[in-house]
Amino acid sequence: MSNLIRFGVSIEDDLLIRFDGLINDRGYKNRSEALRDLIRDTLVQAQLGKNDGTEILGSLTLVYDHHTRDLTERLTNVQHDYHELIVSVVHAHISHDDCMEMLMLRGEASRVKLLADTLLSLKGVKHGKLFTTFPAGEITGKSHYHDHKY
Repeated sequence: MSNLIRFGVSIEDDLLIRFDGLINDRGYKNRSEALRDLIRDTLVQAQLGKNDGTEILGSLTLVYDHHTRDLTERLTNVQHDYHELIVSVVHAHISHDDCMEMLMLRGEASRVKLLADTLLSLKGVKHGKLFTTFPAGEITGKSHYHDHKY
């Protein structure tokens, strides 16, 4: 584990009050834990924006109308075209009309984003969102990810 370093931060009192409320609502035990998570998230987001060849993890959630003509077949065909990126798919029937799918993804950032854009743009997909990140070791600097195949 890395050595811990203490440092001071100057901040306006009203901003600190709001921050303390937020971290309390989210269940943090102290400001240090919350700041570490904010810093990690900022570093991950900056890195994700840099290099489309980077290996990433992702989840894509889709909500769609299963009555839309040929949509289920088109969703399946696209997923087969990108099968090497898809770790798992969870499908749920939300209502009489709506289905939800969550795809767990792993692969090159540009390909993961292309898959997400392709699925999200299909007629009948009502809403969706791609979340991307790195394996935990990449975030903390203790990567063993490239040593193993999952």
